[in-house]
Amino acid sequence: MTGEPKRKLRETRVPVGEHDLFLRLSDDPAATGPPVVLVHGYVISSRYMVPTAERLAPFYPVYALDLPGFGKSSRPRRALDIPELADVLLQWMDATGLDRPVLVGNSMGCQVLVDLAARYPGRVGRLVLVGPSVDPEGRSIPAQLLRLLIDALRERPSLIGLFLADFWRAGLPRAWRTARYAMADRVEDKMPLVKAPTLVVRGSRDPLVPLSWAEEMARRLSRDRLAVVPGGPHGLNYSRPAELVRAIREFLAREV
Repeated sequence: MTGEPKRKLRETRVPVGEHDLFLRLSDDPAATGPPVVLVHGYVISSRYMVPTAERLAPFYPVYALDLPGFGKSSRPRRALDIPELADVLLQWMDATGLDRPVLVGNSMGCQVLVDLAARYPGRVGRLVLVGPSVDPEGRSIPAQLLRLLIDALRERPSLIGLFLADFWRAGLPRAWRTARYAMADRVEDKMPLVKAPTLVVRGSRDPLVPLSWAEEMARRLSRDRLAVVPGGPHGLNYSRPAELVRAIREFLAREV
């Protein structure tokens, strides 16, 4: 998509309880839509959300944060589990004055958002789940690693460098514990509690998210609101941001 509008993001830090969170955000006064919060996936930081954030920024106030322990945010002594990450995200929303933003997650970030939406339904405007993990049939670290290796061949090559750098920054013990927490998180048990209008987005070549799982999530969460990006891999927010932004904007323009 040529000539698409984009806005650069600025960087800041926000103290939230015992955490110091690193944040990328836009503050374009012409962006009059609802605020949009972008939540990254396993180990990688909000850096890979930038291509999508810059394309959303002309239309919406955009926030992309590094969860505790990842990217440039502070590192708690131990890895936080999925509900704990969701609680920090909610505390950051309180500190920032965001009441019912649009929450967009990728991969494990979708697990964090589903947990938040299930326990605090009044705090979520809409949900966009991009490549949501983890499907029950693939709930093991070896299965996810194999799928991740396949996906690496389908992403923009520069994403691999970002992932490895952020993995190194997080450290192997935190990465291992976070993977265990992600595998233990039964997102399917939380879906009945989610009330927010939801869009599920999947790349048609995403090996981490089977089509059957994306379709099941769409049926149970969103009255069949499923968008499929032809040829897209798992990290649509980095490798196919124009198509993802188009799907998000169409969803946010709908009556619900």
